[in-house]
Amino acid sequence: MAFLLLSLPLALGVIVLFSRWQNDPLTSIPGPAIAKWTDLVLKYHWLVGNRMKYVHALHERYGPIVRISPDEVDVCDLAAVKEIHRIGTPFTKPYTFYRNLTSPDMENLFNTSDVKFHGARRRLFSSPASDTELHKSEALIDARVKLAIEKMRAEMKTAPSGAVDVFQWWIFMTTDIIGELCFGDSFRMLEYGRNNQYSHDLTAVAATEAVKVAFPGLISLAGSIPFPIPYIQEAAQAGARLGKYAVESIERYKALLSRSLSSPTAEPMKQTLFTRLFQLQSSNSKTGAEEEDSLPDKAILDEAITFIVAGSDTTANTLTYLVWTLSQPANAHLLSNLVTELSSLPEDFTDNDLKPLPHLNNTINETLRLYSAVPSALPRVSNTPTTLATHPIPANTIVTTQAYTLHREESIYPNPLEFQPGRWDNPTREMKDAFMPFGGGARTCLGVHLARMELRLATARFFRAFPEAKVHGDMRAEEMDQVAWFLLAPVGKRCLIRGQ
Repeated sequence: MAFLLLSLPLALGVIVLFSRWQNDPLTSIPGPAIAKWTDLVLKYHWLVGNRMKYVHALHERYGPIVRISPDEVDVCDLAAVKEIHRIGTPFTKPYTFYRNLTSPDMENLFNTSDVKFHGARRRLFSSPASDTELHKSEALIDARVKLAIEKMRAEMKTAPSGAVDVFQWWIFMTTDIIGELCFGDSFRMLEYGRNNQYSHDLTAVAATEAVKVAFPGLISLAGSIPFPIPYIQEAAQAGARLGKYAVESIERYKALLSRSLSSPTAEPMKQTLFTRLFQLQSSNSKTGAEEEDSLPDKAILDEAITFIVAGSDTTANTLTYLVWTLSQPANAHLLSNLVTELSSLPEDFTDNDLKPLPHLNNTINETLRLYSAVPSALPRVSNTPTTLATHPIPANTIVTTQAYTLHREESIYPNPLEFQPGRWDNPTREMKDAFMPFGGGARTCLGVHLARMELRLATARFFRAFPEAKVHGDMRAEEMDQVAWFLLAPVGKRCLIRGQ
């Protein structure tokens, strides 16, 4: 009797596995055998920040479409990638993945899978985040860039090694910039020259990204069990502090804006990405009307937190890899070309002076190719069957693309592992189509114009200040190995550079 009781679950398990094998709709898609039965291998690589490299290796072995879990495939076939991300595509963001990554209880511009919601919300921010509108904030942005360079110069003079950690200073700079653009006031990280509680909290929340996606139930479980899980508990407390700070900052800005609007003699308010929304709120409260474009405070708060997370580490990481790459002896000729080009600029140059510079912009593009801020999975799902790269894809299959692999496709980018800014002198149509450092299609990152402005200004000012920059001898190449849970970062979390 005991034998029968033990055998029954085993027999049922065998039947389930056999049934899955017999009726598997993805059986024609190549991939490792384990991917047919479990996603644990994929989750492991996600948790250690290695998913992009693991999936890339699978593509090198199995081809342009590969099965990576029982219900997920990754695609690097360019025609299929264009179909997945084109405007009007049937593929949308899967609800669970992006909600777990950001705000499970709040729909926002980044995590929504609703096409109409996304279109309406994007229209609210497309104007303040446009290139034209951002140039009204150029003085603010450039002032932060200049302060970052001044702080680096001062540290190089006083540090015994003569080196500065550019990774740290770029994070201070980009976090201050996005804080000021969201809340009307910076976090003053550049002034203090150190991490504050807010930056520590951002790091703690970001550290749980992989856990939230791979094991979303663990986060909920941590809140219900009688004993704390330190790692999860700290992230939860950090998230609460971030929310509290954002609420206080928004309320402070709204109060100042209200006084400015009600007093004709008041100084003009500093414009933020959310000023128009606050003005609509104020107008509605006076007239009693409900504007379609008006958002409640809670929705604005959620968008602001997402903007800050997306607008700080991303650009800082790209700048870190750009400076590290050009400061290596092997790339001295590339640095010389850039410095020569930058030397022609007037002392009071602006971003408009930088846009036409070929070496500068080629260098930025090549850095974005090899070190994309979001190099790993961009999952999508279609509720109807489709065909990708000649393979039938059943409805509700998770289909992912990753810039890490697209940007290393040799048929598109010859010698893909080499840093060659000159390849962007005359880019092919395929190069442009495969270039996805900011995502693709209608879901392209809204912060692309801000990121490029920061990259241009910071790169130009850094190499005008330090035209002979070199990697410090204590830096090991392995410290700059790429890891990514969702956003890219150097594994060593530092980048030591000497001014000469």
